[in-house]
Parts: sequence; C-alpha cells; structure tokens
Amino acid sequence: HALFNLEYWQSALYFSLETIRMSVLAIGIAGICVLMTFLHGSRNMVVGEIPSSNRIYRLLLIRLVRTLFMITRATPELLIAMLLIFVLSPGILPGAIALAIHNYGILGKLSTELVENLDQSPIEALKANGSNKYQILFYGIFPQVLPQFLTYLTYRWEVITRTTIVVGLVSAGGLGREFMIRMSWFQYDRVLVLLICYISLVILIDLISIQLRKLIH
Repeated sequence: HALFNLEYWQSALYFSLETIRMSVLAIGIAGICVLMTFLHGSRNMVVGEIPSSNRIYRLLLIRLVRTLFMITRATPELLIAMLLIFVLSPGILPGAIALAIHNYGILGKLSTELVENLDQSPIEALKANGSNKYQILFYGIFPQVLPQFLTYLTYRWEVITRTTIVVGLVSAGGLGREFMIRMSWFQYDRVLVLLICYISLVILIDLISIQLRKLIH
C-alpha cells in the first residue's frame, strides 16, 4: 500500500517540490512582466502626471496594455497550458508560463487600478520641486505602490499553488501530472498520497504567504 511505502512518499515529495518550483517561477514571471508594463496602462501616469509630447501615441499605448491585461486574464490557464504543450516539452515550464500569462492579466489590472487611485500629494510636491519623471516614479509612485503590489503577489501565489494541479493534468508537470497518471491506472492508494501532499503544500504556502504579508506591512 502506497501509504506505507517510503519510496513512494519520497517520490511524492519530489513532485511537491516540482509544484513549488512551478508556482514560484510562475509568480516571478508574472510579477516582473507586470512591473515592466502596468504603469503604461494607467491613464494618470501616461497622459496625466507624467507629461507626454505625443498624446495619441500614449492613449493607444494605454488601450494596448489594458487589452493585453483583459485577454490574458480572460484566457483559462488550462487552455494556455494545452497550447504550450505542443510548443514546449512536457514539464513545469509550460505550466509555469501558462499560470504566469493568466496571472499577468489579473495582477496588471489590479496594479493599474492601484496607480490610478494613488494619493497625489507626494507626486504634486515632487513636481513643484522640479523633479523629473524618474524621480517622480521612484520617490512618489513606487513607495505607495510596492507594498500593496507585493501583497497582491502573495495572494496570487497562493492561488497559483492551488491551480498547479489543474495545469498539471495536461502533462505540465508537478503533482497534477502524477495525479493524472495514477488516476488513469486506478492506483487510488497513490492518489491518496498525492492528495495528502497537495493539501499539505497548499496549507504551507498559505502560512508562508501570511507571514510575508506581515513583513510587508
């Protein structure tokens, strides 16, 4: 019985570590991509607080970025993973990319809304003192945005960890892939071991996420 098989528990632990790697890679890719683009989707940053010589270009840029956020968050991770499997070999990479693409849209939308609701007082004070746009970004915008942005990241990391088993069902690696294989072979004792590992992993990530949010605030 798999419950009393140390070798299979070790194997399940390996798949659990793969799942963690997938979730960390996914949230890392999504977070970096959002940091590179979310300001371009915020109207007050693109055409308001930071002046532009080409208003039409900037408005088109806003529309493009917001459309990208909308498309990526509306596309299910499972569908993206199924498409990526045909391009990349099965493993955690297509699963991580699929999760990153979907969460990029969610984090992007949340971040642009966060920027558009900023306290304008520090920005106005910096402008009044002759600060350039980069100084406004680093001293007026990022200090207000980053704590909440990091909080969003930890929340989405929890969600990504729970969703890894879904993308894993299409051979995208981790516990999900092993779960699919054992279910297809009717090895329910091994499925039970995988479920125990999965539930334990989700609880662990939730606890880590809570601690990270306490450190952020």
